[in-house]
Amino acid sequence: MNEDQLKKMRHSLAHVMAQAVLKFFPDAKLAIGPDIDTGFYYDFDLGGQSFSPEDLKKIEKQMKKIIAGNQKFEAYSLPLSEAKEKMQGNPYKVELIDELGGAGETVINFYKNIDGNGQTMFNDMCRGPHVESTKAVGAFKIDKVAGAYWRGDEKKPMLQRIYALAFGTQAELEHFLTMRAEAERRDHRKLAKELGLIVHSELVGPGLPLYTGKGALLRRLIGDYSRELRDRMGYVEVHTPQMNKAELFKRSGHYDKYKDDMFRVVSNYTDEEYYLKPMNCPQHTQIFAADIRSYKDLPVRIADFANLYRDEKPGELSGLTRLRCFAQDDGHCFCREDQIEQEFSQLLEAEKETLATYGMDYHVRLSFSDKNNMKAYLGDEAVWSKAEIMLEALVKEKNVPYVIAEGEAAFYGPKMDIIAKDSLGREWQLSTIQIDFNLPERFELEYIGQDGKKHRPVMIHSALVGSLERFMAVVIEHYAGDFPLWLSPVQVKLISVGEKHHDYVVNLAAKLKQEKIRVEIDLSDETVGNKIRKSEKEKNPYMLVIGDKEMESTKYTIRQRNESDQRELSLDELVTEIVQKVAAKK
Repeated sequence: MNEDQLKKMRHSLAHVMAQAVLKFFPDAKLAIGPDIDTGFYYDFDLGGQSFSPEDLKKIEKQMKKIIAGNQKFEAYSLPLSEAKEKMQGNPYKVELIDELGGAGETVINFYKNIDGNGQTMFNDMCRGPHVESTKAVGAFKIDKVAGAYWRGDEKKPMLQRIYALAFGTQAELEHFLTMRAEAERRDHRKLAKELGLIVHSELVGPGLPLYTGKGALLRRLIGDYSRELRDRMGYVEVHTPQMNKAELFKRSGHYDKYKDDMFRVVSNYTDEEYYLKPMNCPQHTQIFAADIRSYKDLPVRIADFANLYRDEKPGELSGLTRLRCFAQDDGHCFCREDQIEQEFSQLLEAEKETLATYGMDYHVRLSFSDKNNMKAYLGDEAVWSKAEIMLEALVKEKNVPYVIAEGEAAFYGPKMDIIAKDSLGREWQLSTIQIDFNLPERFELEYIGQDGKKHRPVMIHSALVGSLERFMAVVIEHYAGDFPLWLSPVQVKLISVGEKHHDYVVNLAAKLKQEKIRVEIDLSDETVGNKIRKSEKEKNPYMLVIGDKEMESTKYTIRQRNESDQRELSLDELVTEIVQKVAAKK
């Protein structure tokens, strides 16, 4: 089933749901019922009532009955005044009609459901399209109910929203349910707590997680790998303050656009406006501007891992994917126009290596200008054209799957979005490589060209994984907590059988640590079985149980995560295996 057919099917099911709801709640006022990625929803005003689980069961049963009746969907239209009169008593539909009238519409479209006897069973204001009849609506399942403000406005009435899943076939619906259950099992919020990676405190505040030793180590390992790649590309890491005068953001243009999403800092000694920074780029322009630059000095590559702050609404905060404090593996390159290709090329190669290391497939979305409206963009049209041709040629040369999004470029330059796919097939936009003609202009950045004249550099923004915290969430779910050895906060867990084995375990741990292997020991009084089960829940890659036999032998019984077979290795063999795997990022 193609996307258009699926959308029609889902939207048609929304009408079936509304019809079913009106059977049990005849005074309910209908709001809107669009199709969405996994199905559809409909918003209802129940006059202060809420849907119960039993209500949802009855509604779903009634929907199936309606579908079995093979009702036809029939379109018709009314003049605006008649449509408004028809919808009197429903403030939500009247508001929509008034908006359409304000936009110049004179006719309002409706759809009705007609049963086999020609009787109209349901009417709704709707532009369509719909399937021909309820027999073509595929497989569905009512999913959940939630509160939703009308038009998403907290000042407007709270409605009851019923979500439902809908797919072309029952098999597709069941596959989705299976994958969703697996996604819930992998939920980073759940696993991060179980694995002891982060904690939350009401005293600290929402959107501000606290990273434990293991969580901080995982975050650092992700950042260090990006640092390694940046270093290879010639980026120099800088350290920048986490707040700025408002003047910096006014000059960059971020003040007007982001002011409401920034945290203001109040000083006891000055009335000057200061803000916690939501991005690094304005500061990096000042590092570039601090010296007189020659064309021979370019490119100037700057990396930064500073914390960034955004005043997100409480309802938008989510786990590690949407925070008030986060850091990016941020990079900014100041280069000549003739260097854009080489910079994009090495950044794309670094991105390919990054995602291959984490075992993720990806494709590229190229956001280009609207050729019919070049006045909307900053910079020379010829430079834009040259850059866009170069970007497309680059992804073709490197055999990277890509799509072009015409007219989706920011006003200050074309960009390349890297869309990664995790082990569940979900897509994440992790990285953007962005050409910027705007900030160099706003800050009047210059270099002396070969001709002895002043020229504007081009600025290239990039992030290999984006927000470290968000990528940490993606990685937790991608691996279901079974991190590869190089990324595991604890690589080897040593378990003592009894007290007489404690000293041996401590000494063995010291030997492993000398080889830069991350070790944790369990000397507790719990039974060996409980210790093993605890280590398995912690998802440690290697586990060694140390008792009399191990103390007297030169070999250790090695238990590896998710493997039923056990092996015997000497200490040297174990160290060699671990060191080689870590070096290969396995």
